[in-house]
Amino acid sequence: MARFLFRRILTGILEPVTAQYWHFLTNLVQGNLGKSFFLQEPVTTVIKQDLPPTISVVIGGMALWLIAGLSVGILSATRARSFFDRFATVGVLAGISAPTFVVGELLIIFVFVQLNDHGISFIQTGYTAITADPVGWLGAMILPWITLAIVQAAVYTRLSRGSLLDTMGEDYIRTARSKGISERRVLFRHAVRSALTPVVSQLGIDIGALLGGVLVVEVVFGLQGLGQETITSISQGDQPVVIGFVILASLFVVVANIIVDMSYAALDPRVRIT
Repeated sequence: MARFLFRRILTGILEPVTAQYWHFLTNLVQGNLGKSFFLQEPVTTVIKQDLPPTISVVIGGMALWLIAGLSVGILSATRARSFFDRFATVGVLAGISAPTFVVGELLIIFVFVQLNDHGISFIQTGYTAITADPVGWLGAMILPWITLAIVQAAVYTRLSRGSLLDTMGEDYIRTARSKGISERRVLFRHAVRSALTPVVSQLGIDIGALLGGVLVVEVVFGLQGLGQETITSISQGDQPVVIGFVILASLFVVVANIIVDMSYAALDPRVRIT
């Protein structure tokens, strides 16, 4: 106990709050987020170790849920009230209602365990660095990607369907049709581009938040990313690590929203700055 207290004194914890804040800002400008109380490593080193699994899950999962969500959403909007649309609506409700940890556990039981019982070891759990073993990295990422995509794809299906249905009723869509433009061009050249604006807004929020730590997916598949490390640091009272992860997550949200704002002009000419 005395050793731990002495360590906290050395790191300036017992200084006045204003002095602590000033020292923190000064170090932050220099890229110094402090040192972990328990790991005795710089926080930047901890982040570098835990960031690759989280980035791998989010980027791959994002690609998968966008492909699935937008495809089903567009098809549902163009075939409103059809059997496919009603079936997709049921699938969306199931996807949104499914807890992430349940989906992950089911995939482990019915995919990972079954394949390994039959001698197929390509699908793995845990994290393998892509630089060390690309094939092993892919095998370790497939189930986390599917787990993340099942829930997120349901959200993007509902969002893209509703947005596209609203856009298809706009005056400029009727004008484009009256000019004799093909339905396919009206759909993808005009309607879909405008309908993607709220989708991109949601994407910026999701990516920023998920990069801050995909906790449930990381725990279920033993990836040891930012989310799992954050929970461990909170339980240990490791303040420098927690603060560093919060700042990193905030940075992801800000950068993602800046990219979203810049992409609006490319998607919808009506919001371009002249």
